[in-house]
Amino acid sequence: MPIPPDWIEHRRGDSELVGWIRPEADGFVVMDLLRRPLTGVVDWLAAEETLESTGIGYLADPFEFLYADGRWRRVRIVEISTDVVRLKEEDWGAIDASISEQVLTFPIEGRLRPHVPA
Repeated sequence: MPIPPDWIEHRRGDSELVGWIRPEADGFVVMDLLRRPLTGVVDWLAAEETLESTGIGYLADPFEFLYADGRWRRVRIVEISTDVVRLKEEDWGAIDASISEQVLTFPIEGRLRPHVPA
């Protein structure tokens, strides 16, 4: 699913895309790179400030992916673009691990979530 034409890209100073500002009602909703809303309806300045403070660091955090067999497995985001998210199962830093990778297309709702330690 392509980015809707009314979503406005927001880039940091080095031109790295950090998310979008989506017009809604009388304001804007902030969307991260996974296309998740980060705010309710806010004004333009609050939208920009949210994206600036959020950045892209969350992409380095562990996530969980829902496999077709119903299992949630810990994964890391390897690559993200406007078209796909590429994941790999957590390898705990092993250089010799043979780890499966998954490529997700949007929308990804319900299949990828932040990992919450037990």
